[in-house]
Amino acid sequence: MIGNGLPPYADALGIDIDHDEDGQPVLFVDFNERVMGRPGFLHGGALSGLMEMAAIAALRAELDRRGERMKLKPVNVQVEFMRGGIEQRTFAMGQVTRAGRRVALVNAEAWQDDRTKPIALAQMKILLSPAE
Repeated sequence: MIGNGLPPYADALGIDIDHDEDGQPVLFVDFNERVMGRPGFLHGGALSGLMEMAAIAALRAELDRRGERMKLKPVNVQVEFMRGGIEQRTFAMGQVTRAGRRVALVNAEAWQDDRTKPIALAQMKILLSPAE
């Protein structure tokens, strides 16, 4: 984990925490060459990575509230691209829909200038195991 509690992959893409919203971290990435796909647009992999990091951050926040230390292993990710991300800051936030003893289900959404118009949605299934 890097200084902000996110995995090193987040640092490689330039993803960081923008603010906290009701106990949930809201992440962002600024448009730059590392996340550019076709000219003028955010790469789908970078967008997926942002949502994955948002989902992990949301799950970590939930586990911290419960006082549980767990290793996370993403096993399934489904991404729906709604529209192309353009040359501006992109935000993402995860929401834990279920966090049991062994499996967590987390949704994430990404948006740019208008949160009511997401540019992509993701659903993740994450296996949980006790941290050693």
